[in-house]
Amino acid sequence: MDRSSHSRPRRLAPVVAVAAAAALTLAGCSSSSGGKKAEEGGSGASAGKANTPRMTVALVTHQSPGDTFWDIVRKGAEAAAAKDNIKLIYSADPNAGNQANFVQNAIDQKVDGIAVTLAKPDAMKAVVGKAGAAKIPVVGLNSGLSDWKKLGLLQFFGQDETVAGEAFGKKLNEVGAKKAVCVIQEQGNVGLTQRCDGVKKTFSGKTETLYVNGTDMPSVKSTITAKLKQDSAIDYVVTLGAPFALTAVQSVGDAGSKAKVATFDLNNQLTGAVQKGTIQFAVDQQPYLQGYLAVDSLWLYKNNGNYSGGGEQPVLTGPAFVDKSNVDRIAAFAAKGTR
Repeated sequence: MDRSSHSRPRRLAPVVAVAAAAALTLAGCSSSSGGKKAEEGGSGASAGKANTPRMTVALVTHQSPGDTFWDIVRKGAEAAAAKDNIKLIYSADPNAGNQANFVQNAIDQKVDGIAVTLAKPDAMKAVVGKAGAAKIPVVGLNSGLSDWKKLGLLQFFGQDETVAGEAFGKKLNEVGAKKAVCVIQEQGNVGLTQRCDGVKKTFSGKTETLYVNGTDMPSVKSTITAKLKQDSAIDYVVTLGAPFALTAVQSVGDAGSKAKVATFDLNNQLTGAVQKGTIQFAVDQQPYLQGYLAVDSLWLYKNNGNYSGGGEQPVLTGPAFVDKSNVDRIAAFAAKGTR
């Protein structure tokens, strides 16, 4: 996608969150969404504020079946769509080829904007370029911090996974960990790899990487269990998603291990586990905010020519730690499905 094809002033800007759009006259609007395959529709109408012309935006992610993290991203996107009078089309697939096909479908439908994750950027490069050729603005979210500008996206919303991993490694040092296993649930996902690499960079103890099949949770459980039985020196299991952390807790019990579990990302069950002490801490990248800002940014771009971060800098939504000291407040929002 040729970023130069969208006229805008070139300037550096601080990394800041998108300012809320000015309230407009009340108008009815609705958001439509689907399952993990491309779907539209739904009659989920809600009161909105935008009286601007109806837009259609496609949100295409690499969500795996059962990964509740993306439910939170989607809720944020739907909230922005409801506010902005946007018809939202959601589709997802962990297979990069299928994800690219969904983007192509959005291009064929002549949507007004596309928000996409770049977990496997090389596989998305060609189709993102096609969107640019079709004059469809594309923004990135969640995955692709290192590649969004190379691919010509207008804006990016997410966390620096390397920085998050490094912060995680330092946290392990603070809690006195000696040996950690970092569990990657999707091989080839650059963001997940960056997290584990960041942990290794700053953690003063030993770190091993364990690959599991994230689409098969019983297999995840048995693989982690086997690893813990094999190596009793492991005192921390580091997972890269809330469902895997909760499964890892079961693995610790099955293995008779004394290892503790800490993770990246949250959901309602995970915050409850932090409250109980079965999960030590979590890194929150605010997925609701990622979905909300990505969709809202396309509305702002179309209706006011705005660029978050000046179009040159990413908008960082994390990382932040959730532990015993602050989990009670976060849990109140998690219960609503927004954290």
